[in-house]
Amino acid sequence: MPTEGIMEDVGVVCQGSRRVRLVDGAGRCAGRVEIYYQGRWGTVCDDTWDLADAAVVCHQLGCGGALEAAGSARFGEGSGQIWLDGVNCSGAEAALWDCPAEAWGQHDCGHKEDVGVICSEFMALRLENSDGCSGRLQVFYNGTWGSVCSNSMTTETVSLVCKELGCGNEGELETISNYEKLSGTAWLDRVECGKSNSSFWQCPSDPWDPQSCTDRREETHITCNEREKIRAVGGKDGCSGRVEIWHRGTWGTLCDNAWDMRDAEVACRQLGCGPALYALGQAAAGEGTGPMWLMECRGTELSLQDCWAQPGDSGACQHKADAAVHCSDPPRSRPTTSSKRLSVPVVICIILGALLCLLLALLAGQVRSARARRRDVPVLPGGDPADDYDDAGEVSDPGEDPVPGQGDWEVPRTPEEGAGPMDTATDLHLDIDLLTTTL
Repeated sequence: MPTEGIMEDVGVVCQGSRRVRLVDGAGRCAGRVEIYYQGRWGTVCDDTWDLADAAVVCHQLGCGGALEAAGSARFGEGSGQIWLDGVNCSGAEAALWDCPAEAWGQHDCGHKEDVGVICSEFMALRLENSDGCSGRLQVFYNGTWGSVCSNSMTTETVSLVCKELGCGNEGELETISNYEKLSGTAWLDRVECGKSNSSFWQCPSDPWDPQSCTDRREETHITCNEREKIRAVGGKDGCSGRVEIWHRGTWGTLCDNAWDMRDAEVACRQLGCGPALYALGQAAAGEGTGPMWLMECRGTELSLQDCWAQPGDSGACQHKADAAVHCSDPPRSRPTTSSKRLSVPVVICIILGALLCLLLALLAGQVRSARARRRDVPVLPGGDPADDYDDAGEVSDPGEDPVPGQGDWEVPRTPEEGAGPMDTATDLHLDIDLLTTTL
């Protein structure tokens, strides 16, 4: 980095038995203001707190000028003693305790009024996206977020970014095919981290320049292999238990202060479970370890990372107040049809086809049987049908000359019954009886 030295998480300036530091601000030049006095760390109340007071702290820490004078526990609530109240600096003082204020330890505040500052030399790193582990790589410098150019970007640099953000040990550099001109600031170019670098801020690069690159194709976009996530600990199916959230490389818990069904609904949705049934508190699923977070959701967010949150390190948020959730079962997915199995419509078509073939076969059999009956000649008793039966062969309607083998056999009837053709083979046995009678 263009800056000298190694970036520290917390900056501390000592002056005799007094010290000042900034904590919980993701860098040594931003965070909650704490003062060490009489062997204990304490905070400062935000009554009358303004940029002149913040400027003294920033100069005292060597962090440049003041960008923001934060109040109302902007960087989380501290604990222990509140040392100063009613601070009223001119901005020219060398140390915060040189400013006019109430007597040490005299105040009418609570830790919800703890002050913080953001100094101009504060530097931070982020991937601009909702989950914090994928998106455009940006750095915060001189009070402004700006892009990082991808020239000379190495896999070691990408991996170090993911590690520093708590998003896994490696990632992928995405290719952007956008020819538009870059809008906004681009602070850094040619960042080249090596295996010996333990922090992004140690890596060599070109000097700080708000116009380091001008083409959107040169922006660095990274997707890390381990995005921020949550888990339910203590349940059997992963849909109930203590809610734990992964942030910046460690698992932490959620404080049950303000934890309700809206928060539980978001957690169940992110866990891939069904709707929330209960939002539990007081370490109902056991006490966890690690940092605690105070969180408040509207209920419509896709993940807990989209909800408002702040460190829950006040006295009210201890692991005996860990939040838990009980979700309904995950929605069942539709069973997939194997390629080796037949679907219901196919089986129905096969059955209908078989029935149709059987019906056609029966009809064909009946047709063949009927034709065969029409061609067959009845065998009369005594041998050949023409033997001793001359009259039968000569009887026919006048003008008709039936062709043997094609027409129906005509048999004379008795005078009482009259004469007529026998057209159906089913009456053949009646014809034989009549012939026998006649003969």
